[in-house]
Amino acid sequence: MDIVLLAGGGVQPEDLLYSYTKGKPKAFIDIAGQHMIQWVLDALNGAVGVDNIILVGLDDIRELRCQKPLHLIPNQEGLMANIKAGAERLQELNPRAEYFLLASSDIPAITSEMVDWVIETAKESDHDIHFNVVERAAMEERFPGANRTFAKLNGIEVCGADISVLRLKMVTHNEELWSRLIASRKSVFKQAALIGLDTILMVLFRITDLEGTAQQLSRRVGVNARAIISPYAELAMDVDKPHQLEILIKDLSQKRP
Repeated sequence: MDIVLLAGGGVQPEDLLYSYTKGKPKAFIDIAGQHMIQWVLDALNGAVGVDNIILVGLDDIRELRCQKPLHLIPNQEGLMANIKAGAERLQELNPRAEYFLLASSDIPAITSEMVDWVIETAKESDHDIHFNVVERAAMEERFPGANRTFAKLNGIEVCGADISVLRLKMVTHNEELWSRLIASRKSVFKQAALIGLDTILMVLFRITDLEGTAQQLSRRVGVNARAIISPYAELAMDVDKPHQLEILIKDLSQKRP
């Protein structure tokens, strides 16, 4: 399966991670002696199920090592536009592709085994979106003190993972949906309206379950979504704040080859 790897978006001076970037993109933050994105590339390199890698958002990749075919796409105007540009490039490279893996470059603790698990689990059903979530207990046991944000659903608390499997045509052949998503990128309320405020209220008041939320998303946005509970907390351990970065530096320092 081909992958769209997102590395776009700079770190602004007011961002708490700015002092760690040293004037470079967030993906180049040093973690245990190598770039954050390199840890992700290492996991992808070793994954049996990964073919082409479409890297979106970086201009200079001379410092990176990649054993898989690597294709560079410049940064676009926002997250949704980056996803769409990556998917369109992937379709050019592999017109027969049905699905692709979407991941961010700030989940450095993932391993090849976890990537292959995501791919193989997605093959179990014929949904448009296979999005992964991690339960609070699994996250707090693996990364105590990470202070992730959890959604409280009926009987379960989860946080979203930064790696999913999407049907390619859902992005490349659904211009209306993606135009709406791109247009709403700067407005949380507009994005919320796409799935319905009632869905958000149900989540807040714990009157739905995980599958129910996925079905509601499917009806509102017009795609068939599947929520997958992942046993791997690393899939949701992204670097948003300095204390999360420090946790990962300590963790990965013990695993550095």
